[in-house]
Amino acid sequence: MEQMLAQLFDFFGMPSVGLSAVFMSAFISATLIPVGSEPILFGYITLNPNYYWIAIGLATVGNTLGGMLDWWLGLLSSNSFESLKGPTHSRMQRWLEARGPKMLLLSWLPGFGDPLCLVAGWLRLPWRPCLAYMAVGKLLRYFTMTWLLTLVPDSVWHQLGHWLHII
Repeated sequence: MEQMLAQLFDFFGMPSVGLSAVFMSAFISATLIPVGSEPILFGYITLNPNYYWIAIGLATVGNTLGGMLDWWLGLLSSNSFESLKGPTHSRMQRWLEARGPKMLLLSWLPGFGDPLCLVAGWLRLPWRPCLAYMAVGKLLRYFTMTWLLTLVPDSVWHQLGHWLHII
């Protein structure tokens, strides 16, 4: 995964470290491409603790924009496959609309969040509330994950790095 991101950054001529890497990894991980952005964010914050909130904010913006790309792709597919909307669409629409854009607070969940954003667009849920709930959910995710990772002692990370180097 790390090598794939490095190749992607090289392809676009972007640095593989720094705030631009935090943003790009967060954006990419919010699409249907299974890449995690937490290691890059945590690594950046570990090296630059003074930029903690800036990095969290940038990761949140990148991940939210990636989620909105999913929403937009869902909207495009909704327009393209109008004939597929039948009774199943009505049940799914009623279920999601009953919960509404608030369901996008869960857009950060692995394996569930990205398709949820896509379905929200497909069902044509209003984009502004979707954007707002998505951003809140993703901010809480990055804050919580980064905070939990900072609780792990440095010795664990050093041992893990040593063990991975041996492999």
